[in-house]
Amino acid sequence: MNVLLSLPPAVKIAIGALLVVAVALFAAYRNDDAIVAKLQAEADKAIAAEGGKGIRADFTGRNGWTTRHPTLHGGDDLDDGVRSRVARAVAAVPGVGGVHWANRKARAAAQEAANEPGPFHCQRDVESLLDVRVIRFAQSSAAIEEGSELLLDEVAEALKPCRGSIIAVSGHSDAVGNAAVNLRLSRERADAVRDALVARGLPRDSLRSEGYGSARPVEGLEPEDPANRRIEFSVISIMPQVPTPVDTPDAG
Repeated sequence: MNVLLSLPPAVKIAIGALLVVAVALFAAYRNDDAIVAKLQAEADKAIAAEGGKGIRADFTGRNGWTTRHPTLHGGDDLDDGVRSRVARAVAAVPGVGGVHWANRKARAAAQEAANEPGPFHCQRDVESLLDVRVIRFAQSSAAIEEGSELLLDEVAEALKPCRGSIIAVSGHSDAVGNAAVNLRLSRERADAVRDALVARGLPRDSLRSEGYGSARPVEGLEPEDPANRRIEFSVISIMPQVPTPVDTPDAG
């Protein structure tokens, strides 16, 4: 205590400010956990009301953080009608930001690929980031919101270890509104994300951007669901590295 009292006023103020921020962050995490626990209970009720026996909503992202975008598991023996109703019911719970079905075959393939030599871990790392956060844009615009800049920094860092790979950046929309406008906007947003990654040090010639409009909705969601508005990343191939005379020892 005597040490603190002897510190200069500016240092005391800085320490106090850090303590306030730490307490606020702790309270936010506790509050988020409480909110997600309530969403979990409401989702369970919605699943039961639609006859979704064996289906569960997982509000935990791959990195262990809580998320408002749950993954639906189970119910593989139920017909598509029941599964669709369950997905709509969970997505309709106030506070839920959209849902998607776990694709066991895709996950198994991804895990198998992750065990093979190659850059696939980058895609897995980026997907983990996007499990709990979303790259946001201004309304009806391809302008990336300032609040997403930090997320783009993290996405770029996750992709940098896989330089030399071709990475697809794809933009998607929901089916609300004019299809041509949605397609154009999805392309412009994919281009904006590509440009943002180039500005963060990724080589332009390794990035491919494309927009699909509402043609590829998230599995288990209706095409009109807002959760279909998203940016996805895929590592699609490895560019061969061809040595040049300058790169080859003793070439001449």
